[in-house]
Order: sequence, then structure tokens, then C-alpha cells
Amino acid sequence: MLKFYYNAAPNPMKVALLLEELGLSYEPIPVDTRKGDQHTAAFTKLNPNAKVPVIDENGTVVFDSNAILLFLADRAGRFVPTDLSSAARGEMLEWLMFVASGIGPYSGQSVHFRHAAPEPKEYALNRYDFEAHRHWTIIDNRLAQHHYMLGKDYSIVDMALWGWARMVPYVLGMDNPWAHYPHIKRLLDEINARPAAKRVETLRTAHVFKAEMDDDARRNMFPQNERLKAS
Repeated sequence: MLKFYYNAAPNPMKVALLLEELGLSYEPIPVDTRKGDQHTAAFTKLNPNAKVPVIDENGTVVFDSNAILLFLADRAGRFVPTDLSSAARGEMLEWLMFVASGIGPYSGQSVHFRHAAPEPKEYALNRYDFEAHRHWTIIDNRLAQHHYMLGKDYSIVDMALWGWARMVPYVLGMDNPWAHYPHIKRLLDEINARPAAKRVETLRTAHVFKAEMDDDARRNMFPQNERLKAS
């Protein structure tokens, strides 16, 4: 059976959505990153980058959320254009990589500098907040012209976005970002209503992950800070 190493963060949840949409049987294995589970030898053997999600199916291991989405969707021949030489396939890849290289990293850094980094942080927060807004604006403009990111067909690009779109108020520090991004909200609501998304919510709440951001959690989540203590 496929083993799915996860926590409740955006990247694992978008993989969980695809697993549920495909109706695949899987064993969910929680990885509590605030407790440092991601740094164990057993886990870094699966992913030397020490991050979730990871899938392992009878020794076939794939890490990185977008790689997993593409791997599983290609194998199933669902939620992706299957003609490798088609314009539709190229469009899927460009938007999936836009999520991978833009939406995820800039949203993640916006979260970090808004909610976790020590002062002074004005310059860094301004940069990542600006870039997060810029990337989400591009997505909203795309969805103003297309029902889904690839047009009329629901795809892994929408699933990749959904993982982060659920967190947009926290990412951007806004009570009502949907006044600025109504088309993203429309897509988010539509996906949330799907049975697969409801099953993901059940998975998300099935395991209680550590919530406290104490000294141990900060060491596990932000090991780079140990260098500052040594300097």
C-alpha cells in the first residue's frame, strides 16, 4: 500500500486532495515537524531535504508536493493533459511550476516573516508580502478568464493552488483578502465542496500535531537560527 507522510501544512494537503480524488488507498503517516520527526534518519532516508510530503509505494519514493502531484496524475492519466507534445500539456506544466516556484515559496516566506521572524523584519516582510500579493494577483486574473486554471478542466494545478489558497488570510495577514481575490475564493469554495476535499478535512483533523512553538519547536522548524547563537 502507498504510504503518505504528511502534516497539516499546505503542501501535504494538496497531495492528500489528489489521493482522495483518485480514490487511492493509502496509509497516512503523520510527521510532526515541531517535534523534529522530519530530521530522523528514517525520514531523511526517504527525503534528504527533511520536508513533507513524501509518498512511498513498495519502494518507489517521491518527495516534493508538485512532483508527487505530477507523478500520480500522470500514472493515473487523470487531472492532467496526457498528450506530452500538446499545447495543453505545456500550459499545465507552466502553471504547475508557477505554483511550485512562486506561490508556495513567496507565500511561505510571507508567513515566516509575518508570524515567526524576530524584529527587525520590515524589509523582508515588505518584499515577501509584495511578491505574495503579486503572484496571487496573477492567479486571480487568470481565474477571472477561466473557470479552472487550465480552462474548463479541473486539474492538479487547481489542487496545488487549493493547498495554499486555504491559507491566504494567514499568508497575507488580512481578515478579508477575498475582496481583492474574488476569483480565487470562487475556486476555493468550489473545491471545498467536493467530497474529496471533505475527506481531506477529516484526515487533517485525525491526528493532533504539536501546536506549541516552544524552544524545541523553533530548533526543529528553524535550525538556521542555531548559527546566530554561535556567532
